[in-house]
Order: sequence, then C-alpha cells, then structure tokens
Amino acid sequence: MSAITIRIPESIYGHLKKVARTDGMSINQFVVTAAAEKLAALDTEDFIRSEAEKGSAPHGLRTLARVPDVEPDADDRLPAGYVVRSRRLRRSR
Repeated sequence: MSAITIRIPESIYGHLKKVARTDGMSINQFVVTAAAEKLAALDTEDFIRSEAEKGSAPHGLRTLARVPDVEPDADDRLPAGYVVRSRRLRRSR
C-alpha cells in the first residue's frame, strides 16, 4: 500500500471530517472510497465510449428498451423521502 500527503483547504477538510464521521469511517477510508468511485466512473465512461465507437451501444439501448415498465418489488423500493431529479437520486429536505 502507498502513502501520500495531500493539502486540503480547511473548509473542505471540516466538511470531509464531518461526513466521514457521519458515515462511520475514517477520513482515509472516505478519501480512498471516493477515489475508487471516481475511478470506476471514469472507467465506465471509457468503456461506454469505446463500445459506442465500435457500434455496440445501440444494442445495449435496445436491451434496455425491452425492460418492462413495472413498479419495483417492495424490497427494491426507495426509502420514503427520496426523489429522483435529473437522473440523480437525492434525499428530499
């Protein structure tokens, strides 16, 4: 495992510390998880772009179009208070 030192503005550090504590993890765990999520998103974007360049994307869209538009099972429903806006999931206030 490698170790790095990073400089973080106090305003970001305070927020980071608070959110990490709320999520029950250390700042290190939170930063590692955030970096892994960002890398996964970038890898996914690269994969989708390469599939589109090969002409594979339309097949995926046809597959998604075949998914029935039905209500989710009770175990798959979002908890009360969550709303979907602009394809992003957010907790309502």
